[in-house]
Amino acid sequence: MKVVIIGGGIIGAALAHNLLRAGADVTVIAVGIGATGASFGWINASFYLDAAHFRLRAAGLEAWRRLDVLVNWSGALCWEKTGAAFGDQYAALTALGYPVQIIDDVDFTALEPHVPAPTRALRFSAEGMIEPDRVARTLLTGARQISGVAAIGIATRAGHVTGVETAQGEIDADRVIVAAGCHSGDLLKTVGVRLPLIERPGILLRTHSVPPRLAHVLVTPEGEVRQDAAGHIWMPTAAQHQTDAGTTVEERPDILADRALVRLQGLLPNTPLKWEQVMLAQRPMPQDGHPVIGACGPEGLFVATMHSGVTLAAITAELLAPQILDSTLSNAQSDMVAPYSPERFQIAVM
Repeated sequence: MKVVIIGGGIIGAALAHNLLRAGADVTVIAVGIGATGASFGWINASFYLDAAHFRLRAAGLEAWRRLDVLVNWSGALCWEKTGAAFGDQYAALTALGYPVQIIDDVDFTALEPHVPAPTRALRFSAEGMIEPDRVARTLLTGARQISGVAAIGIATRAGHVTGVETAQGEIDADRVIVAAGCHSGDLLKTVGVRLPLIERPGILLRTHSVPPRLAHVLVTPEGEVRQDAAGHIWMPTAAQHQTDAGTTVEERPDILADRALVRLQGLLPNTPLKWEQVMLAQRPMPQDGHPVIGACGPEGLFVATMHSGVTLAAITAELLAPQILDSTLSNAQSDMVAPYSPERFQIAVM
């Protein structure tokens, strides 16, 4: 079976990996790596929209463990919320069965000696981090990759997809998956499928390399922070990045990076820092905030578009690849993916 995936970011890459393992002939078309290249890289289920979304994200962590590729299962320390909200977060996650514990300042210092200790923090031991662009490249190994070429439409005949249209010609396919991030809506529109997306820009800074200072993902009132294996420290310029609802960037990215660096320096007061790169990317956010995963429109067409693609890439591939290859999901898998069908947007455009 010839499968063409539009999008070479973390979602498209995970799908390519699973489809290749199942014996499909996979081609990936991508202009670039998109939002994946400016992703923070945190795998977590401690932030969620509702109970079903929590279950999907928690399953996402387990799917990454099964995938077993380049994940640092560092855990996370969180003191973003204070007062009653801190206790509410702990209670809610405990009720959901999520591994979480409250640690005091002494325990915190033992875990992160270079960071001024908060009075208390939540420890999420099951969480991890990846370098999204590196992992995407690894997962794409074995797939044919057509880079720097833009898909401009979906080719169909008699109600079935036949390929992907590009300015250079049509690429034949038996199945097409749209995993093109913010461009997914425009592509689906060419075959009468509606996918409303909201602009959600994200800006991420990366510091120069410093000696090892952080062992966990830190979720702080100043923002989310992590350090990679090369010593770079990463931080979104917006505090409370997980719930940032901004639709435009009103200031220059370098000014935002300067401001964020001041906050970051307060978390590492004894480590002089300077930022060396700031990245702006448009995060693909469906109108209702929830992932969009499933078949849509003409037979043989599928979509996988969402925010938090890093957390959800592995489970999305597990849930969607069998459908693409005409296999049957288990009842539990069907129940898990059902809320995220593109049908909820009344896809057919009359």
